Amino acid sequence: MRILVVEDEPHLLRSLAKALREEDYAVDTAAAGDEGLFKVESCDYDAVVLDVMLPGMDGWQLLERLRRSKLTPVLMLTARDAIRDRVRGLDTGADDYLVKPFDLSELLARVRALIRRGAGKPCPRIELGEVAIDLRSRTVTRAGQPVSMTAREYAILEYLAYHRGEVVTRTALYEHLMDESDDTLSNLVDVHVFGIRKKLGADLITTRRGQGYCIGP
Repeated sequence: MRILVVEDEPHLLRSLAKALREEDYAVDTAAAGDEGLFKVESCDYDAVVLDVMLPGMDGWQLLERLRRSKLTPVLMLTARDAIRDRVRGLDTGADDYLVKPFDLSELLARVRALIRRGAGKPCPRIELGEVAIDLRSRTVTRAGQPVSMTAREYAILEYLAYHRGEVVTRTALYEHLMDESDDTLSNLVDVHVFGIRKKLGADLITTRRGQGYCIGP
């Protein structure tokens, strides 16, 4: 999953990006509202972590512009804990609200919940026959036995599972699983899909020639 973090405090921006990458998310960053708006309009993110107080365009203005065209889940961060500020954020279109200072584990949990709800999967567990994905611990089992997966394999499996029954193009996988700093080979997705099939069964992921990949309904 690919996340955009918009935060003008350099240390917090670096810390959030690092923590999210350690959870195997692809992360893009922006330090100003105008930059954040450009990126969020240019890419379909799975979630946005958005500070309110930003130079130039503030978080409320950015969110209002975003909501004109996209339903991307947004978690707003702010040091302003007045009820009117929370109400304004939610009424403008935020999906969740977290007041600084916050606990990192809570932020990560809220991001996971936003992504699940955004994909229409409120339950933190997805079952695909004998394969089960625990979205909280980001682990996979097959017939009840744990399966060791690389970060990329898990990310591809999770994204396809979120879009079960849909054909997902290679381009969509690249856009949602790799951030702006990635420089990868064009056949990377194919290599990881081969690895997933080897571990979880050849029939789990179907290749639609010329279209992409699909996990059946």
